[in-house]
Amino acid sequence: MAEKIICGIDIGSSKIATVCGIEAKEGGELRIIGYNQTLSRGVKKGLIVDIDQVTGVLEESVEKAERMAGHKINSAYITVGGPHISSFNSHGIVAVANPQGEIVDDDIERAIDAARAISISNTREIIDVLPRDYIVDGQPGIKNPIGMSGVRLEVDTHIITASHTNLKNINRCLNDLGINNLGYVFSGLSSAETVLTETEKELGVVLVDVGGGKIDVCIFTDGAIAYSSSIPVGAKNITNDIAVGLRISLDSAEKVKLFLGQLSSDDALAKFRKKEGEVQISQLNLPEKLDSISLKTLVDGIMKPRIEEIFKLIFDEIEKSAMGQNIPSGLVITGGGALTIGMLETGKKVIGLPIRLGIPEGVTGLVDEVLSPPFASTIGLILSGRKNIMSEEGKVKNFNKIFKDLSIEGSMGKLKDFFKQFIP
Repeated sequence: MAEKIICGIDIGSSKIATVCGIEAKEGGELRIIGYNQTLSRGVKKGLIVDIDQVTGVLEESVEKAERMAGHKINSAYITVGGPHISSFNSHGIVAVANPQGEIVDDDIERAIDAARAISISNTREIIDVLPRDYIVDGQPGIKNPIGMSGVRLEVDTHIITASHTNLKNINRCLNDLGINNLGYVFSGLSSAETVLTETEKELGVVLVDVGGGKIDVCIFTDGAIAYSSSIPVGAKNITNDIAVGLRISLDSAEKVKLFLGQLSSDDALAKFRKKEGEVQISQLNLPEKLDSISLKTLVDGIMKPRIEEIFKLIFDEIEKSAMGQNIPSGLVITGGGALTIGMLETGKKVIGLPIRLGIPEGVTGLVDEVLSPPFASTIGLILSGRKNIMSEEGKVKNFNKIFKDLSIEGSMGKLKDFFKQFIP
């Protein structure tokens, strides 16, 4: 197998990230060969509000990633998220084409097509149909029915839809740069691809991707996605509170938030304390000439109420899904906002479930910076892309087998028998 370049672009409210991976001839893990993260402009809460600004930032991010990778980016997978995302579960039933034979790919595709044959508004577009569970002749709990015998095939699916207008705007930006869109993936789902373990998915877990302007939520039970949504609140709300509370600019507030996020461990925090309860921040060179801040005032008085509000909204989504009893693995928090100081501790108190930080896995190469929560969605995107390519190759191999197994003599014999019916 020749080396294949797989690219993913995450168009977010706070950053636009581009990652290029390559699958070597010997297979194995995907190797990162180039990446870039550029401050986003023209995107609010996951929605494009200024095409020209987004195109400019996207071009900058893609060019820098191309330079690092040494390859031209002609096509990419794209993440989408935000309050325009909605989802529901659907059921499809078909008769197996050859009841005397085995269930084949075509039967599965027809069952999934039956599940997606639902009425939706013409302002919305289906971006993903995810099979959750197959039922063969009334027997549930089947994950892969290929090769099994049966008469009736049913499938439970999870369908994710997005705003048709926003998808067209993203395509417009990509077309302006000559980049072919290989497909959309919900950003919460792409993050889950790289930060969740199979055990967590099987037991039941909630993936929370905290972005700048929105929070994507995915709930997995019995090894498959069962619920997904997006909350129009993000880490930028915490930044706004810091700016108002300390009377500094938004840029300065973001620097303070990121600085405290890096000092979340007690040892690191102790090094920067000027005196009891004060943290020295003179090295940030803020234009407001702020040299130290009260940790208690900032974390407990300003940031904690907003973080509590965020987790109450997440708790409401879990209640809305009616799956609160099926998630013993708790929550996995990822995305750039997950690094905010006090995020995990406050979440445990509000939700009352175990919470861990989601770190991307499953890739090698230039991973010093990308194996961190802000890149979870983009890393998961190229892993999803590789899985998609492998599945397409598998279908081609199956078609080759079908053509190989076709007996010309047998077909000619059947044709002769057919015409014999009309000969007196």
